[in-house]
Amino acid sequence: MNATAVTARPTSFWVIAIAALVLATMPAEQQQVYAATPSWLNIAFGIGVFGGVLGAIGLLLKKKWATPVFLISYIAVLVQMVAAYIVTPAWAVYGAAGLIMPIVIVVISLLLWRYSAKAAARGWLN
Repeated sequence: MNATAVTARPTSFWVIAIAALVLATMPAEQQQVYAATPSWLNIAFGIGVFGGVLGAIGLLLKKKWATPVFLISYIAVLVQMVAAYIVTPAWAVYGAAGLIMPIVIVVISLLLWRYSAKAAARGWLN
């Protein structure tokens, strides 16, 4: 008799299981968009998100480096949003109505970059 010890499952197990469940409940058209997304586009997404978080932390800490970090985030967000509609079937799936949220995100990231530049110019950031 071979007894198998049950070990605690890592957090990654639960994250992957839940992500798989969420993906499985998406309509087939949306699954096609995600399946067609190249890895470099996910990297741009990550840079945009983490750059925005880091830039916000920089603003809270009153640091001048928030401005170039927000710029990098803005560029990454712009690349990710534009490329998503060029290299995936996003346009066919979401159409023009699907552009509303990407445009809002691009505008917010642009405004955060510009605001941080203005704050630096006014001496609010060290």
